[in-house]
Formats: sequence, C-alpha cells, structure tokens
Amino acid sequence: MAAQKINEAHEHIAKAEKCLKTSMTKWKPDFDSAASEYAKAAVCFKNAKQYEQAKDAYLKEAEYHTENKTLFHAAKAIEQAGMMLKEQKKMPEAIQYIEKACMMYMENGTPDTAAMALDRAGKLIEPINLEKAVDLYQKAAGVFENEDRLRQAVELLGKASRLLVRLKRLDEAATALQKEKNMYKEIENFPMCFKKTTAQVLVHLHRGDYVAADKCVRESYSLPGYSGSEDCVAMETLLQGFDEQDEDQVYRVCNSPLLKYMDNDYAKLAISLKVPGGGGKKKKAAAAPQGGSSGAHAAGGEEDDEYEGGLC
Repeated sequence: MAAQKINEAHEHIAKAEKCLKTSMTKWKPDFDSAASEYAKAAVCFKNAKQYEQAKDAYLKEAEYHTENKTLFHAAKAIEQAGMMLKEQKKMPEAIQYIEKACMMYMENGTPDTAAMALDRAGKLIEPINLEKAVDLYQKAAGVFENEDRLRQAVELLGKASRLLVRLKRLDEAATALQKEKNMYKEIENFPMCFKKTTAQVLVHLHRGDYVAADKCVRESYSLPGYSGSEDCVAMETLLQGFDEQDEDQVYRVCNSPLLKYMDNDYAKLAISLKVPGGGGKKKKAAAAPQGGSSGAHAAGGEEDDEYEGGLC
C-alpha cells in the first residue's frame, strides 16, 4: 500500500514538472496545475507516512502558488509542511513554518485564519514549551482583538494567563488577568468577571501584594451582581482572614469547592496559599468543605507544594 502511494506521488511530481516546461506553443509555465500536482503528491507521501517527502512536496506547492499569486493557498501549503514536521516530532521547526503561514494569512487579508493557526500551534507546542505557547496564544488573541472578535480573543488570553501562573510569572499573570476581566466586562459576561477577580486575588496574594488583591475586589463592586455574590463573599472572607492572620479562615475559603474546582492552575494557588507570619499551618480543626472532601487534592495532589511558601 505504501509503495503504491509513493509511486503515485512520483507520478504527480512528474506531471508537475511537465506543467512547468515551456515550448514554442507554451510560453509560460502552468504554475496553478504544478501546484495542484504537488499537493496531490504531498497527500500520497503523507498517506505512506513519508513525512519528510510530504513536507518537501507541500513546500513546492507553496512555491508555485506564490508564483501564481495565490498567497492564501501558499500559506495553507506551508502550514501543512509544518504539520509534516510535527509528525516527525520536530516541534520547533514545525512552529516556525506555521508562524510563517500566519504572516502570509495576515498579508492576504485573512486574519481569522491566522489566529486559528496560531492557536493550533500553541496547542502543539504547549506540552514541551510553555513559554512559546504563551507567546502564540497572546499573538492569536491580539489578532482576534484587532478584528473585534472579543469572545475568541478572551478565550485565548485565558489560556495564556493560566500558563503564566504555571510558569510562576505572576506579575505578568496579574496583568493578563486584568486584561481578561476588562474584555469580559466589555462583552458583558459578568459571571466570568467574578471568576477573574477571584483568580486575580489569588495571584496578588501569592505575589505578596495584599493591597492589589483588595483593590481588585473593591473595583469589582461596580460589576452588576458582584456585591453579595458567592465569589464576592469568599474573597472578602479570604482577605479578612489574611488581614487578621486567621489561618483557619483562610484554609476554609481556599479549600472550599468554589476555589478548589477552579481551573487547575488557580486551584493550586488556592490550596497552597499561606497566611504571612502564620507559619503556613493548616489547622486540623478546620472543617472539611461540604460536597468536595473526596476531591480535596483534585487540583493539587503531589504537586501541592508547587507554590509552597508563596508568602512566607
């Protein structure tokens, strides 16, 4: 089967080369047909799992689409070349090709396609390079924001914020969360604004900045429905516990289902939060939260110490 596909690929390449030849009656190369034949060759190589040859065929396709001034199709072919590198586990090189394709999408006036490709690239690189994934997600968010596609933009910003927390780049995470919250406010998704306020408070407390955490809650009072909400009461209680150095109170809030079942990176911040000067002791007398005792370590487990001693 593979041998048959490889033979088919070479037949398509031969046809492509024939399309590029000129003669007395054919003055110009047929770049469109050549690109089409190389695309077919690339698929045959891909089906035969000959990924390096498939990549080369896609790059040839891109070259002839460029000659033919069909830049969108050239960008698609370059993106596919990147995917062939991904199949070979050559992730940094794969991302370079995808980023190049994104630049071409932008130049071609198709920014949405560029943003979606950057998002895909972020997902590919995230397991091996969080810093690069943050960069790609933020770039994708910026493209969507420029197009007034705020719902898509804020979703990507959220991915970047969570990874910044995981990387312990908390100053940048605080800035990113504020941008997220502003965007959710603009699209009037106020429940998500509440959640982002909670995340902000956790990040600021881990940064050792009680004043900034308190300010985030005070600013959120202007959001419709925030004052008196479950999120608001929890943050007021948490900040009061910090102010009074009440370890039990802080422990109860941080281990409540509201915080423990946030996105994993923020949940880890919650369960590892310590009262400054309190020695970081979790009092045994503290009551287990209702409805969530079996998942007390769902977000942390053996990784609970990732932010150990964040304020001590």
